[in-house]
Amino acid sequence: IDISLGGVAQDQEEAFAGMGIALLIAIALVYLVMVVSFGSLATPFVILFSLPLALIGVLGALAITGKTLGLPALIGVLMLVGIVVTNAIVLLEYVIELRRDGKPLDEAIIEGGKVRLRPILMTALATILALAPLAASTESGAIIASDLAVVVIGGLLTSTLLTLLVVPAAYRIVAGWQERRHHAAEERERKAHERAEALISS
Repeated sequence: IDISLGGVAQDQEEAFAGMGIALLIAIALVYLVMVVSFGSLATPFVILFSLPLALIGVLGALAITGKTLGLPALIGVLMLVGIVVTNAIVLLEYVIELRRDGKPLDEAIIEGGKVRLRPILMTALATILALAPLAASTESGAIIASDLAVVVIGGLLTSTLLTLLVVPAAYRIVAGWQERRHHAAEERERKAHERAEALISS
């Protein structure tokens, strides 16, 4: 006996598969755009660390409100891909700018966090307050939009708070490793130059 899904169940399964593919494509496109903008493969990867942080808030918000991870919620997750990385970009872009101006890594991270803290919090708060009435709506016609709003609010809450901690820490690790590798390469080049000069002089 063969059992297969049909009707509404089949449509829902296809919709979930389509949203999963769309989510992966969105993440890949965001990553490629950041690679071009930053001229680096590592920094955009650090910024993508903010996406799992949003997922914590998404699942928590759904659990608290008793809502399910349906198609409207997945659309909200798709929206979060673009919204969440913005905070990390705003933060790290300024940190990188400070480093180009000659600031040491640790000082650049601390100052960048201080300067960018207020605009990041204000942007997140404005978005959350704008979606709050929609998330609290109990009208039958607003149920779908309510699920989407709950997901975006939950993801934005956790990603904003944790991005200010986790992303700078991850960037410190990656940038510190890059600095050490660069210094090691310079040291090898210096020693090779010294050996070459010693051979020439002898």
